[in-house]
Amino acid sequence: MHARAGTSMRRSRAFVRFGWLVTLFAVATVTVRSHAANRTRSRALQAAIGYRADGVELQLMPLLAKHEAVFGRFIRPGASAPQPLPAEDGCPPDMVEVEGDYCPLVEQKCVRWLDPETKLQCGEFEKKAASGACLLKTQHKRFCVDRYEWPNRVGTLPTYMASWHEAKASCESAGKRLCGDTEWTLACEGPERQPYPYGDGYARDAQACNIDRPYIWPHPEKVYDPQTRDSELARLDQREPSGSRASCVSPYGVHDMVGNVDEWVVNVSQFGKPYVSGLKGGYWGPVRTRCRPMTTAHDETFRYYQIGFRCCGDVRPMELGEAPLAAR
Repeated sequence: MHARAGTSMRRSRAFVRFGWLVTLFAVATVTVRSHAANRTRSRALQAAIGYRADGVELQLMPLLAKHEAVFGRFIRPGASAPQPLPAEDGCPPDMVEVEGDYCPLVEQKCVRWLDPETKLQCGEFEKKAASGACLLKTQHKRFCVDRYEWPNRVGTLPTYMASWHEAKASCESAGKRLCGDTEWTLACEGPERQPYPYGDGYARDAQACNIDRPYIWPHPEKVYDPQTRDSELARLDQREPSGSRASCVSPYGVHDMVGNVDEWVVNVSQFGKPYVSGLKGGYWGPVRTRCRPMTTAHDETFRYYQIGFRCCGDVRPMELGEAPLAAR
């Protein structure tokens, strides 16, 4: 009887040891996979925003375009794209050159909310000598940005229902790239780092840009159903042709940066988390629609009725002895 008890105890101990081994193996496997997934996402973000292996930021470079279907008013990867317009200076005529210091952290204090409960629409920001002062080290930037939202033509309705992948492929096919959110913010705020790109930069004005329109409840199932999509989009649509409001211009001369359509960017400031995709500027509805906030809740495949984009590009270097045509 004692022999049977001893045998049973030995078996129990063996099962316990085996259980511990299985648990340790499972934990090690999950940990390795998690680290591998994080490294993969980190490498993808570094390729998108231009980081060296040692973590030093170089410049904003696009990922290679995936050969996926791009429909409607977007450019299909691999298809012939319009040639960039000849440039008299560092940027093509349909783009604006922006040079300045981006600030990662600015104190912008709202003193009057239009919606005290939700605190999305700030009617007026505090304006004082310290307003716009940078609380962290600035980052000098110089780049080109489209004057208008895609397709970047004055008097044309901006494209909507764009996914981040489609926006990125369209920009690259035109010899450009998606803007980084830090570039986008600088182009909108201007050198004084103002909350709004129009007026004095501190007071919200629904007449200046296409913002604060009445909210129309969407029916998502109709938006994504090919049978009902067109009629549902027409019901929801409150876009205006690009450049319709002469006052909706940033200090750098970029049009419609807030309102009209939300704009896809590369999420640089938050290091691609939770997604490499971000949205800037807000759309025509009663939302934040100012320069600094970024929406990061949607992944790169998401598309919706109010989402569009614009493109950025690198400034063309001048050859030795070359001067802009305007200066000749």
